[in-house]
Amino acid sequence: MAAPDAVRWGYHRLHRQAAARLVASAGVGPGRLVLDVGAGEGVITAALLARGSHVVAFELHPGRAAALRRRFAGQPVVVVQADARDLWLPRRPFGVVANPPFAALSALLRRLLAPGSRLEHASLVVPAHVARRWSSGNVAGSARWRSHYDIGIGASLPRGAFSPPAVHDVAVLEIRRRGLQDPRR
Repeated sequence: MAAPDAVRWGYHRLHRQAAARLVASAGVGPGRLVLDVGAGEGVITAALLARGSHVVAFELHPGRAAALRRRFAGQPVVVVQADARDLWLPRRPFGVVANPPFAALSALLRRLLAPGSRLEHASLVVPAHVARRWSSGNVAGSARWRSHYDIGIGASLPRGAFSPPAVHDVAVLEIRRRGLQDPRR
């Protein structure tokens, strides 16, 4: 049976090994500012720290936000208790590697891709149908976004990479600002 938080908040914890692979495939490195939206218990945050990134971890749930502050005290992590739909984005270039709340995806993506955003890259765990829709350009505003960003589908994640297991197929939506060198190359 799913934990009460999983049912109430729609919370599916990404396993540590899957988080490490996600962060490695995102190509983030030392000194980079990276947002972890929907940080949960911090598995992605920990993987980002292991690669030397500076992290802003966003988590709405008050208990998990407090636990994140305790877990990462003294490390280059700022924990912000906030709804993924209402984020204030950094004024300097940043990346995002996250397993965000699926209910907040459209608002989050629109915010990340809004004019003036300093987003350089994002690797977002999303339902596979969302990844297909956004990468196909079949969303309002896509003509504007496509002039600044390449949006595609990365790796798929097995449903069992989450606890409780994901209900739908899951993929990584990859967003890269055009004209920037891909750090993985």
